[in-house]
Formats: sequence, C-alpha cells, structure tokens
Amino acid sequence: MELVVKHMPTINRAIQAIHERTFFAQYPEHPSPKIYGEDADKNGRKTFQSLVGKKFEELLQGNSDQWIGDEESPYMQEPLNISYPAFSSEELLSNADTAFHQWRKVKADLRAAILVESLDRVKNRFFEIAYATMHTTGQGYMMAFQASGPHAADRALEAIAMGYEELTRFPESVVWDKPMGKYNLKLAKEWRAVPKGISVVIGCSTFPTWNSVPGMYASLVTGNPVIIKPHPGAILPIAIFVAELQKVLKEEGLNPAICQLGVDSFSNMITKELAEDDRVKLIDYTGNSTFGNYLEGLKGKFVFTEKTGVNSAILDSVVDIDKVIGNLAFSLSLYSGQMCTAPQNFYIPASGIKTPDGVVSFDEFAQKFADNIQGLVNNPKAGPFVLGAIQNKNTCSRVDDFGAGKGKVWLESTQVENPMFENARTATPLVLEVDAKNEDSFSQELFGPIALLIKTENTTQSVALAKEMAIKHGAISCGAYTTDSEIKEMIADEMSLAATPVSFNLTGGIYVNQHAGFSDFHVTGGNPAGNASFTNPEYVIKRFTWVGFREPLK
Repeated sequence: MELVVKHMPTINRAIQAIHERTFFAQYPEHPSPKIYGEDADKNGRKTFQSLVGKKFEELLQGNSDQWIGDEESPYMQEPLNISYPAFSSEELLSNADTAFHQWRKVKADLRAAILVESLDRVKNRFFEIAYATMHTTGQGYMMAFQASGPHAADRALEAIAMGYEELTRFPESVVWDKPMGKYNLKLAKEWRAVPKGISVVIGCSTFPTWNSVPGMYASLVTGNPVIIKPHPGAILPIAIFVAELQKVLKEEGLNPAICQLGVDSFSNMITKELAEDDRVKLIDYTGNSTFGNYLEGLKGKFVFTEKTGVNSAILDSVVDIDKVIGNLAFSLSLYSGQMCTAPQNFYIPASGIKTPDGVVSFDEFAQKFADNIQGLVNNPKAGPFVLGAIQNKNTCSRVDDFGAGKGKVWLESTQVENPMFENARTATPLVLEVDAKNEDSFSQELFGPIALLIKTENTTQSVALAKEMAIKHGAISCGAYTTDSEIKEMIADEMSLAATPVSFNLTGGIYVNQHAGFSDFHVTGGNPAGNASFTNPEYVIKRFTWVGFREPLK
C-alpha cells in the first residue's frame, strides 16, 4: 500500500479542485528547464529519434509474430517506420477478460494510486511524447508538449479523482437498525461497486492522448480493463502512456493486460470487431459523427462520444475591435483549425459591429480579419509554429475544394514555409463570406483552416443561427462578443438551450479553443457533437453498478 500513502494527497487535492473549479494543475504546462531539467528537451528529442525506424518493444503484452505501423510525419511527409506488436481482436479480448477478474477485486484506493503513479512516470517522458505528437499529428511543438503531456495528464488525473470520489461516496457496509416497537430489526448491509466489463478506447489522429486518457483512466479507476485502439496514424504518444502503466501494474504483481494497446493498420482495421463483441461493455470514441453514430447505436454498450460539430463566433459589440480580431485570428490559425473547439462560423450583422469609436462595417471587419491572419501566418517567427502541419492530406483537399463558388473569398489559403521542416504539409486559413440565407454552405463541420463570415440581419438572427447549428449538428464551443448585458444574457440563455458553452469577450491570452482541466467541462453531452463530457459524474458512474447484499443480524 506504499503507493496509496504516496499518492492519496494528490488524489484528495484533485477531488478538492473538482469541487472548487478554480485553477489547478498537477503537471506544469511550461517546458521549463527549471521544472523538468536542463537536458529534458534534448533527451526527449533524442529518445524520440531513437525510436524512428525501430520496433517499439516496451509493451508488456507478450510476443507477437506481426509488427505493424502506418505513422507518417506531417512535417517530413515520410513514414516514421515505427512498428508495434499486433494482436488479433480475440487475443486482446481474451487477455482483457482474464485481467478483468483480477483488476476488479483491487481496492479503489490502490487502483487510483497505481494510475497516478503511472502519470508520474509519464511526466518524465513529456518531451519525448511532445516530439512523438508533433510527428504524428502535425501540432506545433508547444501545443504538442502541453496537450499530449501536462494537459492530458491533468485530464487523466481528473478522471481518476472523479471516479475515486464516486466509488467512495457511499459506505462499504453498515448495520441497518430499524425500531419495530418491542424489538429492532437489524440487517447487515454491504454494497459493491461492480465494474461493467471490458472497455475499448478508440483514439483520434489529432489528439492521440488528450482525447484518449480521460476514458482510459475513467474505466480503469472504476475497475474495468481497457484496450486502447489508437488511430493508425497516431500511435506512439498513447503507446508511451500504456507502456508506463503496464510497468507499474507488473511491479504491483498485477496483469499488464489490464491495459493493452490494440494497434491496427489502415488496410486492416479492427475497430468494429472490438466494438461489436459482446464482451465489450464500454466504448470511448473521438472522431467523425458517422462512425460515432454507429457506435452509439450498438446494443448492450455504454458509449461515450466526442464527434463533429459546428462552432460559432457571434459578434455584436466590442470595446476594442483590433484585440478581438487578433484573438479570433489566432484561434482560427492555431494548429490550422484542426481542433474540435476551433471557431468556424462567424456571425456578423449586416449593419456592422458596434464599438466606442463607431460602427465597424461587415467589410471592414472582414478585411481586418483577413489582414490579421495574413500578418500572423506570414510572420516567420510565429506563423509556422502556430499553424503546425496538416495531419491528413484530405484536410488540404477540403480547403482547396471548398472555396470554389461558395462565396466571396476574403483570404485565399496558401502554404507557408516551415524553417525547420522544408517538406511540412501546411495550409493557411481560407476566409469566405457567406449570406445567412445560404444555410447549406455553413451547416456542416469543415474540419481544418476554414472560416465562414456569415452576414446576418442582426444579432438576434446570429444567435438563432448559432443555436440552430448546435441543435442540429452539434457544437463544442462558442465565442461571443457584446458590451450589452441584456444581449449577453440572451446569448447565454439561448446557447445553453443548445447545450453549448459560451466564452464571452476573449481578447487576451485565452482562446475559445482552450478548455481547462478541473474547471471547464469539455463537451456537454447535450447536443449532437457528443453524448459525454470530460469530466462530470455521469462520465464515471456509468462505468460501474452499485450492487447491494444484506442479511439479518441476530
């Protein structure tokens, strides 16, 4: 129980943070040498480079005759040639079923402590994970470090803490004493939190750890074995998490198959085989709505999804138009719009945006917005690193194809040169003007660097359209700008009915894209963008069942 003594203060502090909802971060987000060591970045880069072209042999999953890997660096547009041991669906499921009956009997405090220990081990590999993330997703270095390392670890800890609190919410046993007049009726009562069964976590190509570890750790802390099925294009970052956890499990005398990595290839995917198997009871998924809807329709499963959505920015009135535009331009350009929270539809009244210096017309805003984006992406010290690289070639095709005939082009999408990677696959934001009457042109998610400036009759119509898009097609984020308190409340009320969180009047170093662990709920689960939320109680309590036992006491 040494791990329980070691990590229970962290778990209790995380539970406190969940209730307080103020700033809390267990894992520092800045890659400072003072925090992580003078050589941490250099060593992490070397370790990553040493893995390229090799077998990833850290997993404790037994021997395999087949080693596969389809990862390609968006910065070099060359295969990484890293291979991983591949197992059939049946092997993975059989191993998980065996491990289940050991893991479910481990006390909740020890399960939680083992999981936190794994995060502390992963902390020592944040820089290696950063480079692995860069060269599988195309994220810029700073985002890759933060999102796949500290922020992902914080989200994992949040899931552990939420799960542990729910597992310990009720007493394990009591003596139930009911007065009956001349005698008392006494029963010995006991309750067990029984895990649902095998969990499958289906990863995505753009955020392979941040989107996967909440479900992974939520299932594990509640006693369920987990099979991580990563996206074939982004395996290494989450493989490192799994490897470190497996090492801790083995050290504690437990079966490493409690958490397995189930890799596949683009040509032979095993996702449906795993998802449809009767032994699988829990599924976590991040990705497109078509496949997400299929998963949600499977019977006998508890499915937690984050799917596609249409995110909005509503502009009514501002204090400083240039600061607003700077914030929105950065939000759109960050990781080339390849974030589930990136804004897409910008609703602007035909009469313009009110400011203390007068009204900024629709055209003035559009030109300023285009100029700001162009200034950012063409800045050699900022643009390439904010944009990162495009993970999937199809995203580039979508940007190239969408502009034709859809509306006035305020800014063409181009490529930018990355000073560190001459072959980097890049695409700057495309900015189009669209009339509010042409709903078909803005009623779908256009994943990637695409911004639609939608001319509306007034702010009321802007809000109505943003709400309609969220209800029909889902939304994960919404930005709104107004200096009118009544309009602000109207926007908050209307968008809340569409289960869409709103960020008001952001102008500084915080962007609509960013959601903070222990404070912001990521996805509400209340509109078509997803049926679950990182991390509320429902996210963990669906992963186990309370079962009671009782007998008379003499």
